[in-house]
Amino acid sequence: MVPLMAMTAHVRYLGNLQTTCTHASGEVIQTDAPIDNHGEGRYFSPTDLMATSLASCFLTIVGIYCREQGISFHGAAIDVTKIMASNPRRIAEIKLAIDLSENHWDAATQKKVIAAGKACPVAATLKDQVKIDYQFV
Repeated sequence: MVPLMAMTAHVRYLGNLQTTCTHASGEVIQTDAPIDNHGEGRYFSPTDLMATSLASCFLTIVGIYCREQGISFHGAAIDVTKIMASNPRRIAEIKLAIDLSENHWDAATQKKVIAAGKACPVAATLKDQVKIDYQFV
């Protein structure tokens, strides 16, 4: 017997190229098609969420790695730039400008932390489909 999987989210089309996405926890986000693709750009687009997920995953995995290794991790930020391609329309590149400078790690620690972040599940999923450009501030 195949075990039943718990639902991750429920997504409902609202009309006018917008959706509401309800996580199993009850948290809600909305999406809107981007202005350059017939939408109003009032919320994250689905492709914005994918690009943003990469940054969030990177930081989450860094946090897990640091916790497991007993490394202090108290501040970081990432600016995300998504670059689209056409024919077919898709994400061609995601640029991450990563600032880990609040942590003052030595070079060896920073190298290990960055390697852990780059191995996050979202990066592993995208690696053969989307160029990921990591820039460190």
